Amino acid sequence: MSDPQGPHGPRRDTRGIVDAPGLFARVRFRRRTPAPELRPYLEHYWLIDWDLPEPYVSRLVPHPSVNLVFGRYAGCGDETAGSAEVSGIGLGLFTQRLEGTGRVCGVQFRPGGFRPFAPGAPVSRWTGRRLPASRVLTPPAPPSAVLDAGDENARVTALDAYLRALGPAPDPRAHRAMALADLVRTDRTVRRVDGLARAEGVSVRSLQRLFAAYVGVGPKWVILRYRIHEALERARSGPGVDWAALAADLGYSDQAHLVRDFTATLGVPPTALADH
Repeated sequence: MSDPQGPHGPRRDTRGIVDAPGLFARVRFRRRTPAPELRPYLEHYWLIDWDLPEPYVSRLVPHPSVNLVFGRYAGCGDETAGSAEVSGIGLGLFTQRLEGTGRVCGVQFRPGGFRPFAPGAPVSRWTGRRLPASRVLTPPAPPSAVLDAGDENARVTALDAYLRALGPAPDPRAHRAMALADLVRTDRTVRRVDGLARAEGVSVRSLQRLFAAYVGVGPKWVILRYRIHEALERARSGPGVDWAALAADLGYSDQAHLVRDFTATLGVPPTALADH
């Protein structure tokens, strides 16, 4: 399998972040590349540090990815020791209040890439849930080993070491799921599940079972989520968006369906963001 991150490291886009300029003005946000043997399964590491005079609420339209999150948040009971949790695919808008001083070191798995690290259960079991990592991964994830590492490079090294220790199990079905999810993300002509199934020479039901077991949600949901990401990017570009044309380009039957899905996910219609 080719390196999904290419020669230039982690992706640089801000897809899914509702207010990227506001977030980046308040926190130090970086993406880092995992060790080579982990890259087939991972999108990237993401590191955030903050020291805020006033609280800030970040908002994210999650990717169809599982995340492993090591965090230390001001005002939480785990402020000293930190926490480690597995965050399954978020079905709606994710919000996180940031205040005081804090740190997060996260692992974003590729859609389909988490199951080899936790092969005992379908990924759909974690969808919409945030669980202590000790309930999902063996051996348990030690938050202090990551959060207390001396500098950014040391944190990346600690993440590499922990994920290597998990020993991802080789699984051809996981690689197939990753390839299909990546196709949905990159090929905007993939608009329907039945068309994707025909192209793969499988039944719709077989495709649905594969995605439930390895991605955590169905292929239709993945298609819609990536289209919402695209619509969010366009909404943030400012006024003057031709929403009817964008709806057609994204495979919606009409503009109303795009607006309905967008509003259900973010809580506001796309024009509310375009007006800012």
